[in-house]
Amino acid sequence: MSSYERFLAPCLRLLPPEAAKDIAGWGLRRGFLPAAPAFQNQALRATLWGLSFANPIGLAAGFDKDAAFLAGDLAMGFGFVEAGTVTPRAQPGNPKPRLFRLPEDKAVINRFGFNSAGGDAFRRNLEAYRAAHGRGQGVVGVNVGRNKDTEDAVRDYVYLVRTLSPLADYLCINVSSPNTPGLRDMQRSDALRKLIGACREALDGAVGTAAPPMLVKVSPDLDEAEIDLIAGTALELGVDGVVLTNTTIARGPDLRGAARDEAGGLSGRPIFARSTHVLRAFHERIGGSLPLVGVGGVFTAEDAYAKIRAGASLVQLYTGLYYKGPSVVREIQQGLVELLRRDGHASYLDAVGLDTAAPPSRPVAPDVAAEAPDVAVEAPAAAIA
Repeated sequence: MSSYERFLAPCLRLLPPEAAKDIAGWGLRRGFLPAAPAFQNQALRATLWGLSFANPIGLAAGFDKDAAFLAGDLAMGFGFVEAGTVTPRAQPGNPKPRLFRLPEDKAVINRFGFNSAGGDAFRRNLEAYRAAHGRGQGVVGVNVGRNKDTEDAVRDYVYLVRTLSPLADYLCINVSSPNTPGLRDMQRSDALRKLIGACREALDGAVGTAAPPMLVKVSPDLDEAEIDLIAGTALELGVDGVVLTNTTIARGPDLRGAARDEAGGLSGRPIFARSTHVLRAFHERIGGSLPLVGVGGVFTAEDAYAKIRAGASLVQLYTGLYYKGPSVVREIQQGLVELLRRDGHASYLDAVGLDTAAPPSRPVAPDVAAEAPDVAVEAPAAAIA
């Protein structure tokens, strides 16, 4: 058990969940929390979309909604961070309380509703980060969404694509949060086709040949026909990757937490099986054509490895960080290297899709394939211990 789980987590659990989250963000932003050593191993390095990833473990969208503490996020050892979801105009989101713990289930339910400081504030934060750190300190993706009261959802996404693409290493089009009315309807074939087409046009027009890759984030609550449609649309319209998956509105019979009936999206351990099933289904349809990002219920190296073997070229976590603290990042990285060695893989990319019906295929080549010794590198003093 980490020092976070033993000492800090019990104190934070005395606070309302959202207050505890805000305190963690405040500490990261101010640099008041002690540094953690970053873990590096050549088997975890890769190049995707022309971007160099020191390791495949990333921080999912939702933690740093306004790109307010990116240096602290990356200092926890993540190979990449997805900031957001950002909306064009500032909006408060849904009324509080809107975040609920289910500790018995290692799960969380949220109904934030895209609370956001807005595109202008997000851009200023990202500009400040770039001015201080450039583009060599880790990959920063930007997750974009629409305002709740918008009259033109496509226009919202296009505005953010044009505004933020020059600063983003990649963009993620979020059409799958269950907490914004009507948002998931944009996963339907015609609506998704219109949205992706408009965003692709805006992206190419905004930054030309330097356009960052564009990903789309989808729901775990898809049937096989919907998976077919979205996978086909992604390939046809030139989407660069798919993030699988967002939170679920489903509630299994085994949930024990007192908050299990709260409305909102469920994340954490209970979503692992379903999100991995959807990931595997997409890989079997797309194969090595597009990199896939696996997210949902990742707490251990074994969880991350299962996502990779189900087709993920990158893996994200959030609820695992919430329960286990920043040490979980290094634990997963170290454990993943051990699993790769056990199975004889020089690179984690060699394991992508091994547990699917599709032929194993690297979506891209890694920077290096040769194994190298583990290295601990001191990160900036802005991470949670």
